[in-house]
Amino acid sequence: MRKIEIKKIHYFVTIVDLMSFSKAAKKLHVSQPSLSKAIQDLEKEFGFPLIERNTRNSRLTEAGEVFYKRAIHLLNEVDVAKKEMDEVKLVGKGEIQLGMIESIKHWLPKVIVDYEEKFPAVKIRLTEVLSGEAVRHSLRSYETHAIITNQPIQEDDIETIPLYDEKLVVVFHHTHPLVNYEEVTLKQIADEPFMISAEGFQTRKDILHAFALEDAMPNIKYEFERFETALSLVRENLGIAIIPEYYLLGPKDSSIQSKKLTSSILDRTVYLTVMRNRFLSPSVKVLLQDIQDYFA
Repeated sequence: MRKIEIKKIHYFVTIVDLMSFSKAAKKLHVSQPSLSKAIQDLEKEFGFPLIERNTRNSRLTEAGEVFYKRAIHLLNEVDVAKKEMDEVKLVGKGEIQLGMIESIKHWLPKVIVDYEEKFPAVKIRLTEVLSGEAVRHSLRSYETHAIITNQPIQEDDIETIPLYDEKLVVVFHHTHPLVNYEEVTLKQIADEPFMISAEGFQTRKDILHAFALEDAMPNIKYEFERFETALSLVRENLGIAIIPEYYLLGPKDSSIQSKKLTSSILDRTVYLTVMRNRFLSPSVKVLLQDIQDYFA
């Protein structure tokens, strides 16, 4: 069997995704006969038909379904290789894509200030990557070089480096009776209108687990993705929430109060996650080391 051209594999995947030779030809900016010839060449190489054709639409054969899965994986690998080769050329310049959670906003700028003195030409793009599935997808698709997360990712291809631990605290409106307590139990707040992170977030799992250990269940009234949303609701005295203590650093809001919780398990670890075998340029490596050194 001769070597199969990547271009023909790309053609095949595009046809399957659109389930139309004419639409694929238009998207790829090639003639329909050229597209048909490319698929015929692939089928000749394999000795099997890959796509069943008729006047109305096209569909995969059994062999085509097997090849399609492999083709997607192969094209992804080619895309990753191109990105890595582009980064090999970058020494002290280029762009770093860093994923993050909200609560790091008060310390990360301090790291970046020192970093920019060493690499002033590097552009840093910060994006929020919150759920565990989003972290895995973002790293594996090379959308980010690294992600700072509270998700305890345990995968063979992803390295998870602990940075620091932080407590979770309860937040409420300044007029709430909880303001008179030194510490708060979960049972005390079980009947309160409660705000909690959406499904898929580690903080939600930790909070529900802590309530369960104390034979209590929160009265969930609101779900959110960003802590800022929760605080805006607390500010209007619509309920209470449990959030990371580091998120409250910075300018104080007199309408919002916080208290420690008696639960011994309501804390979380913040991690730095990277792909284990990904090539990283020197400028990226230095930033990741600076982040670790900040908490050393």
